Amino acid sequence: FNSAKAAGGESREKSLMSHYADTFRNNRTQGDYLAWITRHELPIAETALDHQPLISVLVPVYRPEINDFRACLESVLAQSYRNLELCLVDDASGDEALTEVLEEYRLRDDRVRVAVHERNQHISHTSNTALEMASGDFIALLDHDDVLAPQALYFMAQAINKAPEAMVFYSDEDKLDEKGRRHDPHFKSGWNPDLLLSQNYLSHLGVYSTSLVRQSGGFRAGYEGSQDHDLALRVTRDLSASQIVHIPRVLYHWRAGEGSTALDSGAKD
Repeated sequence: FNSAKAAGGESREKSLMSHYADTFRNNRTQGDYLAWITRHELPIAETALDHQPLISVLVPVYRPEINDFRACLESVLAQSYRNLELCLVDDASGDEALTEVLEEYRLRDDRVRVAVHERNQHISHTSNTALEMASGDFIALLDHDDVLAPQALYFMAQAINKAPEAMVFYSDEDKLDEKGRRHDPHFKSGWNPDLLLSQNYLSHLGVYSTSLVRQSGGFRAGYEGSQDHDLALRVTRDLSASQIVHIPRVLYHWRAGEGSTALDSGAKD
């Protein structure tokens, strides 16, 4: 670091980061992010898929804001790709309103499965309970107040058809502010094991082979707050580049609320 700094590396790094930050900040040639969405997120005509894998969406739940939680559930049930199941696990929230919502959605759609912990066990154990419930070929990880793009699982299933040997799939993502407005897109690289060592750039939307995750031991207690990063490191360790597929579309909207690492990377241990 010191040698790079002495050679002007720090200055170059700041310049690059400044250019990156300006991509959607009143840039005269690129325009802002909402303009980019209008130009590039055009409706896609879906074609029939030869293979339609069951995708289990895992959602660990603990005292979410109810309206945000409903938006999360609606975004899953409204997916254009229908061969899914929604595995919801309440980690002993003790919230009567939440219990009512969980029961409402369980009765409304037979693709919704619900479990409730008798005592609080935190997110790794809760995610493992959802993993045990899953009967799909693949699992998708979703936080209890985030939102999927309407065609998110279709694009995942399409990628699975195109790369049947692949076991890990991930998309680009952005964030939702307190008014539900999209901002701060994260356009990701292709498979980059060095980058994954420094940050969980796979993150959202991440879809994994269910059998691979189970063979890797699922989510590990003690890594709460970084349990998804720990999982990504372990499941990709012995895979080839062809088995890890990046889908260059913004398929996941991460809610940047108070206490979320979407808003502050230091919000959790």
